Amino acid sequence: MAANASSSKPKAKTTTTKTRAKTAQGATKREERSVDVAVAYVRQAAERAVDVPVGVALVAADNVKPWTDPAKRERELKELRTQLERELNKFERRGGQARRKLSTRVRKTRNRLERNLRQRRSQAEALVEGNRARVEKVVRENRTRAERAVKDAQATISERIGALV
Repeated sequence: MAANASSSKPKAKTTTTKTRAKTAQGATKREERSVDVAVAYVRQAAERAVDVPVGVALVAADNVKPWTDPAKRERELKELRTQLERELNKFERRGGQARRKLSTRVRKTRNRLERNLRQRRSQAEALVEGNRARVEKVVRENRTRAERAVKDAQATISERIGALV
């Protein structure tokens, strides 16, 4: 019966050389795929870096109009100047607003920190003053006790010396 029980047990799986080779090939293929993906990403970024400026130049070239008529040229230049000033004013307003918000936030933060520091400092000073007062009181009491003990000891010594003499 013992022989039967051992023969009915499933055998432990062993890794064969073929399985190891397949696993190694799978890992190698995954590594190759990830390298291919990285290369494609780099290629796409390089193409974009070239295509964007070329596209901008072509769009700009399409929008260039010949200024043969001086009146038309002046009118278009005036429009461009006005548009540029409008854009610059918009940027200036936005930058000024951001600067004001930042300086307000900095000022509020600084005031809050200074207030917090003053509170902590006053608490620390009160604590030090309280401790100083307690220490001075203890020192006075101990000094008084010590002086009394010295007087008592001197009196006792004087009495004993007087009794001996």
